[in-house]
Amino acid sequence: MYSPSSSVVWAKLQKLAKQHEDDQIIDYFGHNPQRFAQMSVKVSGLLLDYSKNRISDKILDTLIELLDECSIKEAIDKMYSGVAINGTENRAVLHSALRNRSKQPVYINGVDVMPSVNGALDKMQRFVDKVRSGEWLGYSGKVIRNIVNIGIGGSDLGPHMVCEALAAGHYAGISSYFVSNVDSTHIQSVLNNLSHHETLFIISSKSFTTQETTLNAQSAKKWFLSQAGKQDLDIHQHFVAVSANVIAVENFGIAKENMFELWDWVGGRYSLWSSIGLPIALSIGYQGFIELLEGAHEIDQHFQSAPAAENLPMLLAIIGVWNINFLGADNQAIVPYDQTLHLLPAFLQQLDMESNGKTIDRQGQEIDYSTGPIVWGQTGTNGQHAFFQLLHQGSNCIPVDFIVSLSQSPDTPEHNLVLFTNMLAQAEALMIGNKTPEHSYSYCQGNKPSNILLLDDLSPKSLGALIATYEHKVFVQGVIWNINSFDQWGVQLGKTLAANMIDNQQRSHDSSTASLLNIVRSTIHE
Repeated sequence: MYSPSSSVVWAKLQKLAKQHEDDQIIDYFGHNPQRFAQMSVKVSGLLLDYSKNRISDKILDTLIELLDECSIKEAIDKMYSGVAINGTENRAVLHSALRNRSKQPVYINGVDVMPSVNGALDKMQRFVDKVRSGEWLGYSGKVIRNIVNIGIGGSDLGPHMVCEALAAGHYAGISSYFVSNVDSTHIQSVLNNLSHHETLFIISSKSFTTQETTLNAQSAKKWFLSQAGKQDLDIHQHFVAVSANVIAVENFGIAKENMFELWDWVGGRYSLWSSIGLPIALSIGYQGFIELLEGAHEIDQHFQSAPAAENLPMLLAIIGVWNINFLGADNQAIVPYDQTLHLLPAFLQQLDMESNGKTIDRQGQEIDYSTGPIVWGQTGTNGQHAFFQLLHQGSNCIPVDFIVSLSQSPDTPEHNLVLFTNMLAQAEALMIGNKTPEHSYSYCQGNKPSNILLLDDLSPKSLGALIATYEHKVFVQGVIWNINSFDQWGVQLGKTLAANMIDNQQRSHDSSTASLLNIVRSTIHE
């Protein structure tokens, strides 16, 4: 059975890392003027330039051998075919079915899921059209002008990030808000600016038992009824749900017909393609949402069919594995040079760290190699005036993914030139450094790896392609590391302990926790 610890190719890569430890990226370009052409690939309006990495042709060929050794093609086919590859929860992983724009069926246990997927999309379309056209009215006869999405994790980060990224295409008649944090200042700061007559709440929780979401949902309901002055008011025109728990939704007071379906084979951080994307469709229109799915679907097809040497997600994945496991890079910076993508680093942080932050392999054994990196970042050029100092002169080697859309506003050419040249200059500076400075304190080591991803435009379709690319990258790395990328048992531990504290269950705590808990209980009036 494959494992990095016993892998023949892994051992070859360790030897190559030692042999090439003094290689300079800039020298690769000197030896091969065609390096950019050979180390760039374009798919679905997305260009990846990976030439500024410490990877020789021999290293790249060996990394591709690793994909064969870990049977990546078989793993991909299993995922797409509905096999329960999430072994710890015995679940299929079929977010690709949510954006399946072909006429091909997708089966789980012999049942084609596409009729229910397409049925959910049809229901979304009818609802979105009603709200945006003004046909859907609040209880007092006013049109809906405010959408408040209440969720957390994947039920918040995905739709929130996409709505921000595609803000230029928002329908002017509707404003979107997102509430996730259980800190009451979050929901209060949103509600204080809204008219309850014109507000629609979307409660997004697959289980409808998530602590933060249910508490915020109850606060929103309490606020709405208080504003209306009627505690027995029917809330069905102002509250809808995205969930798999019909009973809990109805007990909350939301009509069953106002519930949008989810399935257990949809993981939270992969759910924006489902009804969780309802605020996206309300913001940019149903057709825009479909274009988002189409962009992701094109990458799904590319991922399943393209050879590894031309496969965009696979290339990103093996470059990351090389940096992490053979160059010792335990961080990954995400720097979008596009202000509307300011939430992308946080979204990719969850996608990567919640998926591959594991030390137990698929056989339940503790591993002896590094897995998921610490993912973080900020928009450029802001990041240049914050953390780029460490990237250039710090002791850590931190690979960077630079991301930018080529479709900047034609009305601001002077801004566009500064934006693009700053991004290109930073990538070049990380590579070449400043090794012969006039003063020692301005020495920059250089030889720092980076990728550049250029989007033809920041449209729903290209954004869908970008997100799907990173999803598949994370999956490939999980296969290489022999871990399950689709569970998150580490998240559950803190949730369980918090729930026990809230219920005041008697159990022994360390002196720090016990003392602080006593302070909290004596301060808070529940």
